Amino acid sequence: MEAIESIDLFSPQRHERPSPLAVLRDIFGHKAFRGQQADVIEHVAEGGDAVVLFPTGAGKSMCYQIPAICRPGVGIVVSPLIALMRDQVEALEQAGVAAAALNSSLTQEEASEVRRKLRRGELDLLYVAPERVATPGFANMLADTQIALFAIDEAHCVSQWGHDFRPEYRELIHLVELFPGVPRIALTATADPTTREDIIERLGLEQAEVFTTSFDRPNISYSIVERDKPREQLLDFLGGHKGESGIVYCLSRAKVEDVADWLSGKGIRALPYHAGMSAELRSANQDAFLKEEGLCLVATVAFGMGIDKPDVRYVAHMDLPASIEAYYQETGRAGRDGQPADAWMSYGMADVVQRRRMIDEGNAPDEVKRVEHGKLNALLGVCETASCRRQAILAHFGEVYPHACGNCDTCRSPVESWDGTDAAIKAMAAIYRTGMRFGAAHVIDVLVGKETEKVTRFGHQHQKVFGQGKELDTRAWQSVLRQLTAMGLIVVDHANHGALTLSEAAHSVFKRERNVTLRKDRPKKSVEVRRSLARSVDVPEHAKPLFEALREERLRLAKAQGVPPYVIFHDATLKAMALAEPKHPHDLLNLPGVGQGKLDRYGDAFLAVVRGFEG
Repeated sequence: MEAIESIDLFSPQRHERPSPLAVLRDIFGHKAFRGQQADVIEHVAEGGDAVVLFPTGAGKSMCYQIPAICRPGVGIVVSPLIALMRDQVEALEQAGVAAAALNSSLTQEEASEVRRKLRRGELDLLYVAPERVATPGFANMLADTQIALFAIDEAHCVSQWGHDFRPEYRELIHLVELFPGVPRIALTATADPTTREDIIERLGLEQAEVFTTSFDRPNISYSIVERDKPREQLLDFLGGHKGESGIVYCLSRAKVEDVADWLSGKGIRALPYHAGMSAELRSANQDAFLKEEGLCLVATVAFGMGIDKPDVRYVAHMDLPASIEAYYQETGRAGRDGQPADAWMSYGMADVVQRRRMIDEGNAPDEVKRVEHGKLNALLGVCETASCRRQAILAHFGEVYPHACGNCDTCRSPVESWDGTDAAIKAMAAIYRTGMRFGAAHVIDVLVGKETEKVTRFGHQHQKVFGQGKELDTRAWQSVLRQLTAMGLIVVDHANHGALTLSEAAHSVFKRERNVTLRKDRPKKSVEVRRSLARSVDVPEHAKPLFEALREERLRLAKAQGVPPYVIFHDATLKAMALAEPKHPHDLLNLPGVGQGKLDRYGDAFLAVVRGFEG
């Protein structure tokens, strides 16, 4: 990519640093801050420590980028992934900000050049990995450098209660000893109350100002379906997102490869991404996803943290995530531009068994395993709820959502509930009478009176409970067992090949001291396909030809530089451009996302496109 010189506003020779509002307006091209951004930026710019708990898409990065620019010295940003660093640096360079990253992807010569710029005071922001910050060499490198601030991004990685724990983050507490008086800001989009407390303690930020806002992402529509021919269900869902970018998450590497191949065979451009691939191929597929439009990336959770692609229109889960935090973060990669996006997931009883086995067979301490089981149960509660899913998700983060959202599947098409007490008693009786040694399939065979080889081999056709559940079919009993598991009445014994057992809480149901309310699953053929087509929905018909022409010009410029199109301009900026039809450079400066740096670099090219549509 050709070099981009920082504009005068950022010159290290300036005696006066710019104000936050001037940076926002002249560099990032926005007229006003959003939400609590202004409060955070003012606090940190004045030297205060901060903990920022904002949802994805709420503008967390500006909360440290703008103070770093406004304060003397360089802002050091601790970031967990090379791809995230590259993404942020490219976007900043496009805006005219002097930014760089120091990581293992650089050649020795490139790393030396970054260090030279750091020594000469030519950088506004430097991105580094947490393991590098912990080395004595890094502290020595910064010994004679004026530091504006330390920003700790994805701060939930410091907590063992979080879903992305990274031990090297624990070493960041030493920053306060090594660099006293330098403000620190920790940021995350996914932290329940326990994780938040751990972040503050582990990073020594007890005296920091805590800024938090609603974790609601109103533009995301949530849908969760019972697994039934999952690939066909996925294909139905993707039918509503033709030509749009999205992510499909799978639990295993093999499943990623299989689903990507299958989708490609169905005419959907899909590429795989997982940690088992070569670094070169993994990087190539990620670059294709970032730089191309309309591509589906099928991935394990190895992909995604901090990916800043704004026009991801959907995130689909073919398997159950580990927790609500993981689900929230992964679905949060959709709709970062504020436009409508869909989060879709299919799950079944096998997911529950597999996830619990993974927890129990892990190397974590028993206390951590207990918490992980609790988080998985909370996610199951979201899956099985008959009420608003958004309310259930936000409740996990300690937030009360006051009404049904109207933008999830249970709100759009309410689920019926029924008194399942008798069914629960029958199901649990079947588990107990068969010795609590068998999985869900065998228990259901006993309930519906199916004399399989296993049933007759163990003599279970002679049990009183045999055939007592014929009023429900196999699929309905699967739902009952899944919901009772989510409620904690049934426990899966992973050490005994997934056998179903009963918890202490089951006694109160047997004694009819507790009623059980269950949700009715939707009819098998009821598949909701939401066709958001957010790319074009907000552009009036008369402006669509110009909008598409502007997108083509953006893509041409992006390919010439080898950068993702969105680091030049977001779709929101191009939409505003198509509607305003600017005639002069100063007209462009009135549009969101157009600062002086991008005007100087791209103004003529985009004005030429607009003029081509005149008359």
